[in-house]
Amino acid sequence: MQNASILISGASIAGPALAYWLRRYGFSPTVVERAPAPRPGGYKVDLRGVAVDVIDRMGIGTQVRDRNTDVRGGTWLTGAGKAVATLGPDVIGFRDPGDLEILRGDLAEILYRATSGEVEYLFGDAITAIIQDVKGVRVTFEHAPPRTFDLVVGADGLHSGVRALSFGPESQFARQLGLSVAVFSVPNHLGLDRWEMVCTTAGRIANLYGLRPSADATAQFFFATPQRRPDRHDLRAQHRAVAEAFAGHGWEVPRLLAAMPTASDLYFDPLAQIRMPGWSNGRIALLGDAAYCPSPASGQGTSLAVVGAYVLAGELAAAHGDHRTAFPRFEQEMRPFVERNQELGRDAVKQMVPATRLRAWAQLAMMRMMPYMPGKARVIEKIMKPIREAANAITLKTYSTAPPLRPEEHSSA
Repeated sequence: MQNASILISGASIAGPALAYWLRRYGFSPTVVERAPAPRPGGYKVDLRGVAVDVIDRMGIGTQVRDRNTDVRGGTWLTGAGKAVATLGPDVIGFRDPGDLEILRGDLAEILYRATSGEVEYLFGDAITAIIQDVKGVRVTFEHAPPRTFDLVVGADGLHSGVRALSFGPESQFARQLGLSVAVFSVPNHLGLDRWEMVCTTAGRIANLYGLRPSADATAQFFFATPQRRPDRHDLRAQHRAVAEAFAGHGWEVPRLLAAMPTASDLYFDPLAQIRMPGWSNGRIALLGDAAYCPSPASGQGTSLAVVGAYVLAGELAAAHGDHRTAFPRFEQEMRPFVERNQELGRDAVKQMVPATRLRAWAQLAMMRMMPYMPGKARVIEKIMKPIREAANAITLKTYSTAPPLRPEEHSSA
């Protein structure tokens, strides 16, 4: 009996989390990542509900809590920059006690450190071709020599290369939600200390948050996706799209836009969901955003990645490495959870950016009244209920840690 070899594409969140559990169950994972090293920084991400349980089962809960953003609250402003409300963390983040918020890069670093001594990483490389047969999956890379693995998992995000190579073009599975987002680092010229500022007008929202006065802040812009979407590799076109969308916007927006061209970490993308009829094809499976991106609007992408990694590895262990059994069971366990959170994402998009001036005025009026509402707790609970239910819409199994068999020890693919 030998360890099954599993190639994972992507070293952000889903990939290292999967590698952790696979190694714990006795598999031999290899992670390939196009970036030359784990990416630092990034925007804030949430871990809610059962995802927090998974983090604790991994033994990294203390490390994640030590990196919690601990945002103290925020200020809601008009498009002209007039403050209308100061909100506490219960409203600005809509998180239950026990839910966590952490920078994406901090979580990726923790996961990498938890696996780097046990898992092979190939940084600065990418998959170029995948050919599978009854004996395994032959993979070619941009730089490393070709290798054969027992299984391949694409955990490489919304624009997954593994999905494109093995399932078809992204256009078959991506469902656009009508909004785009741009996120990038800016100098923290306002000295924000665990504080957010949200400036809203019809069709667009500018958000700025800083976690330490001595560190850069993060600017986020949400706006209606332009009819001619810029190519995701064309930075200049992305800069133009954001600048045009926020032309004439007041507050600090002109200053933030002026800093955008020099930012080294711009993330620009239309908000989209990935919806697929199936997440596996023979010996190849997809995980996280590559399989079922709920969109950033849901706030649940990271949780779905972490929980999915736990379930996929656990089902492989329970099936002793037989992918024909494990992959369908993984999808059976995860799909209702995923669909609940994708629904949450679609609903959130409808609420987060007011489409008209009237709705923008109503949103500002509600935020202005929120701190003084006699029924504030009931309003917050009404908002939190669907988020809480979606974050806990799966019951985690406890999987065996028995060592797996090689897939070829079962019947042919």
